[in-house]
Amino acid sequence: MRRSRGSGFRNIGCAVIALAAIALAQTVPQQPSPDFVCPMHRDVRSATPGTCPRCGMRLVGAIPDVNPYPLSLALTPRAPKPGERVVLSFKIRDPKTATPVTRFEMVHERLFHMFIVSQDLEFLIHEHPALLPDGTFQYECHLPKRGMYRVLADYYPSGGTPQLTASTIFVPGGVLQTAHLDPDLAAKQAANLEVELVSDPPRPIAGLPTLLFFRVQPAAGLEPYLGAWGHLLAASDDLIDMIHTHPFLADGGPRIQFNMIFPRARPYRLWVQFQRMGVVNTAMFTVPVSALR
Repeated sequence: MRRSRGSGFRNIGCAVIALAAIALAQTVPQQPSPDFVCPMHRDVRSATPGTCPRCGMRLVGAIPDVNPYPLSLALTPRAPKPGERVVLSFKIRDPKTATPVTRFEMVHERLFHMFIVSQDLEFLIHEHPALLPDGTFQYECHLPKRGMYRVLADYYPSGGTPQLTASTIFVPGGVLQTAHLDPDLAAKQAANLEVELVSDPPRPIAGLPTLLFFRVQPAAGLEPYLGAWGHLLAASDDLIDMIHTHPFLADGGPRIQFNMIFPRARPYRLWVQFQRMGVVNTAMFTVPVSALR
């Protein structure tokens, strides 16, 4: 009986505490939930309008449903020769109406970012095709060698969400084969600065966060490049995975941090770009990624 009475007193005490907590919650004003979100980095949220501290994009009040916008890519000529002038034409269509999209939002000071990578991962283009009145983006270049190239398009249709779309093009005559990439984490001398890479963990694990710390020397004269303190493209050795990202932490100093999740246990080629004194520096590293055991 004593044990039963004691249990009853405890229950009455818990009820009193619960009622008091409810009353207190009713009297304390609730903080409004964040209403504005970065369309590119959805973890960046704010209760007031502004810009994303990570990429500089304008925060928006509502994010539409994430729908892929189909992209078609045409070459002129259709079967270019190595070193020959070739025109790439990109056309984006609305996923609901299939009509061509003609209005786009700025992403890092450009309407369209384009990356082209050769199958041996030795050749890289990061450029910005021009928008024509009919909504087509065009870019002229010269592809130096035979074989496959992967093209990554980064664009933001008005009324939609930021898109990353990969395509494949060919210069006829090459042999399709996966590139052999040896680990390469040595510091690199770029155009007018040296770039050093340290990762945490030292051996990245597929599917888990990896912190990539880049140290640049000299840091004096470091400038934002296309609206960010740096740009990074990561590509797996088989060119299935292609990731375009920007610094997570950077302040114009010598240390720039990127956060990355490598999808698979493969070697990844990294190209990182920083601008110093008006010169764009590109440094290339090869990072082996292990499987989780």
